[in-house]
Amino acid sequence: MNRPVAVRATVLRATTAAAAVILTVAGCATSEPDAPSAAGSPSSGAGFPVTVGELTLDERPEQIVALSPTATEMLFAIGAGDQVSAVDDNSNHPPEAPITDLSGFTPNAEAIASYDPDLVVLSGDTNGVVAGLSRLDIPVYLAEAAVTLDDTYRQITELGTLTGHVDTAADLVTTMRADIDKLVADAPTTAEPLTYYYELDPTFYSVTSKTFIGSLFSLVGLENIADPADADDQSGGYPQLSAESVIAADPDLIFLADTKCCQQDAEAVAQRAGWSTISAVRAGQVVELDDDIASRWGPRVVDLVRSIVDAVAAATS
Repeated sequence: MNRPVAVRATVLRATTAAAAVILTVAGCATSEPDAPSAAGSPSSGAGFPVTVGELTLDERPEQIVALSPTATEMLFAIGAGDQVSAVDDNSNHPPEAPITDLSGFTPNAEAIASYDPDLVVLSGDTNGVVAGLSRLDIPVYLAEAAVTLDDTYRQITELGTLTGHVDTAADLVTTMRADIDKLVADAPTTAEPLTYYYELDPTFYSVTSKTFIGSLFSLVGLENIADPADADDQSGGYPQLSAESVIAADPDLIFLADTKCCQQDAEAVAQRAGWSTISAVRAGQVVELDDDIASRWGPRVVDLVRSIVDAVAAATS
């Protein structure tokens, strides 16, 4: 396996596994999606101090370090961009985000501290970074990989509370919910569910319906050909299929989330041995996604749902 591809697949699986772990480290917020703190609710206003989970901020943070592309997108979307002083080396959206060489995959507490942050937003606790930042009295908010859309809405709401943008965050969640609800409601229906294959990389790593990404396809009523491959949950929702199994499953739709990382497109798929016989290839239903949008659970998840619905509409027209 090509090393960059292998690393990408490994990171995706590890990120999702981390999302299932509830951390109870001092200074780290881990409130339940359906039971936000009263002090962190939109109705409590933007006054400080504010509390989310176990994290209390006495003043509005003005030197935020975001070490997750999704967190960066959320912060800018709720109007807290001016408070963000540094982001990780993979945070490429929006363009004005202050990118640094800080790593979100292998974070270093001392390197983060050099930016003098009054709040650090992480997607996972690797390298003992939460404990390291806690020892330096730096507040940490942990925004782990979402498992459901409710996780996304909760994180946006909590970041709004922590940054003093309660109303903007609430408006964003309301708009996202409405947009997704309308997209799903307007999606064409079929007598038999359309099947799909979702590709993370050219070595056929995919996702099941139990993942955040897979749940979005389920909203539209699509059937995932990868689900039987992970019936025993051994892959954590990210099974590696074989070319032969994809061909045999004959999906109606193929979604490529490896267009940037691995230069895959409809033409490349059609040239794979045996793939020209797949229904999706024959019907021209190979959808080229933006890798970044497809791998993040922030505000642009609406765009991913729109791409799914548009593909269903094209396949049924």
